[in-house]
Amino acid sequence: MKIWKKILLVLLAVIVLAQIPFIYRRYQFGKLSDKISSFNAHRTEYTNSNYNDYKGVIHVHTALGGHSTGNFDELIDGARKNNLDFVVMTEHTTDLYDTSAQTLQGVHGGVLFVGGQEVETAADRFLLLPGSPEAARAKQLQTPEFLQKSHALNKLALITYPEQFETWNSDFDGIEVFSLHTNAKKMNPVFAILDTVWSYYSYPELVLANYFKRPDENLQKFDEITTNRKSTLFAGSDAHSNIGFHLFGDDAGSKIINLKIDRYETIFHLVRTHILLEKDKQLNQENLLDALRNGHTFIGSDVLSDTKGFSFSAENGAESKIQGDEISVAQGVNLKSSAPQNARFVIFKNSEKVFEADETAEINFQTREKGTYRVEVYLDALGSPFDKTPWIISNPIYVK
Repeated sequence: MKIWKKILLVLLAVIVLAQIPFIYRRYQFGKLSDKISSFNAHRTEYTNSNYNDYKGVIHVHTALGGHSTGNFDELIDGARKNNLDFVVMTEHTTDLYDTSAQTLQGVHGGVLFVGGQEVETAADRFLLLPGSPEAARAKQLQTPEFLQKSHALNKLALITYPEQFETWNSDFDGIEVFSLHTNAKKMNPVFAILDTVWSYYSYPELVLANYFKRPDENLQKFDEITTNRKSTLFAGSDAHSNIGFHLFGDDAGSKIINLKIDRYETIFHLVRTHILLEKDKQLNQENLLDALRNGHTFIGSDVLSDTKGFSFSAENGAESKIQGDEISVAQGVNLKSSAPQNARFVIFKNSEKVFEADETAEINFQTREKGTYRVEVYLDALGSPFDKTPWIISNPIYVK
């Protein structure tokens, strides 16, 4: 046999053998899917007598402003199939027109849409909610001036891509501590491609979720900020619906062979931001943005199991507060948290772990110390990597 044939056979054998781990991973994704289905079938949702839990996504783009091939029909369809209550649009800006005025706003298909924008100042990048006709001119402003003008108009300015942010001493309203886009950029491209080939068709959400990592640096920075002042953490979908490939198509959308990996329907199932509204308040733009501003919200990796019904509250004998609120230490505070599944709860105070409990659906933690407390919840029963990646991340309660 000629040497080149031997080399070819060896290479072929290596390629075939290299597929075995990914074939096995497909089997593992199937087992994981079955386990999650079982979890959801036996979940216990705690009913809050004072607040309603609304689930949605923040940081979403369409073809408006570029960077996306998504259209409104696909977007509304993806939101409806995921039973979302709200979608916060964050279109890129253009000098030619107000993209926030052109994007989806109001209720469509039973889903509330808020028209915002992704805005760049001279140094930093924000999600501006709601958007503004002047947003494209923000590049001419330093961050403090931009924030001053935005707040004068009662708008929210939330940090996106905190790993690139510079002006930390500014008066921003919140931090996108987890971003699907940023997380995806850290994926091993070879492993991701092979997982896609073998498993994506059957388990698209789980293939992506398998690469989730705890946003250590962003959470550390958030904890540092909230030691001294209030802020809000949230998750960003950064959905563009533009990753994949097609052959023999045109710009009008007609494609003979078309594979899109980041469809809205898929992305909207992964990580969501849950908003807590008082029972007597309707879900509308004003109340949603107020809840975000006040930190009445938490992050839920709903792909792993539905997080609706999670709660984190505090009582001191005189009053009861929820995540995002301040409470007096008084004679002591009882911090209480519950989740729809047995899980591992971790309480952090000023970024330091102060409490941990395994295999429980409810915890109580007594404290007489002032500080900023928040909760992370882990589904260790799902195995790696979900024993190190939070299922739920709460906003803080500020014990004063």
